[in-house]
Parts: sequence; structure tokens; C-alpha cells
Amino acid sequence: MSVFRKKWTPDEADHWTVHDFLACVFGVSAFFTVTVGVAGSILLQPWGFLCLALSVVLTWLTFKIIDPKLRTLSDAFEKKQDGYLEDMERHNRWEREYGD
Repeated sequence: MSVFRKKWTPDEADHWTVHDFLACVFGVSAFFTVTVGVAGSILLQPWGFLCLALSVVLTWLTFKIIDPKLRTLSDAFEKKQDGYLEDMERHNRWEREYGD
């Protein structure tokens, strides 16, 4: 199993996997290192700048891992929404033509 999986089906992407867990861990770690990094950078400490660089890497990992799942879910929702809007338009057109 690859951590950087590119292809998901909508049904697979809708379930929690290790990818979601890793994205949560990396995301929280990124927020923590940004906070510590900003404090250290304000004090002009080398470890502060190192923490900021680490937070950039952790943020990139978070997006790299979770983005394919989110794109798949978004595409599936968009298709579902398009079908719903077409049904509503057909229904509204029918009411205008044959309504009261």
C-alpha cells in the first residue's frame, strides 16, 4: 500500500483509511511546528527557523497524502449535484408547462 496513492474510487475514498490518520497526524504536527517556529523565529533562534522549514514539509505531506481522496470525493459530489439539478430543472419545467 502506497502512502501517496493517486487513484481512488468514490466508495473507497469515503471510508477512513491509514491515509486519513497520517494526514491528521501530519496536519496537527504542522500546526504545532508553525507555532513553535514562529515563537523561535521571533526570538531569532535557529531552531525556530528549522521548525518553520519542518512545518512546510509536514504541510506538503498532508496535502500530498489527502488531496487525491478529497478530489475524488469532490468529483463524485459534483456529478451527483449535476444530476440533482437536472432533475429539479426537469420538474420545474414540467410545472411551468402543465401547472395551474
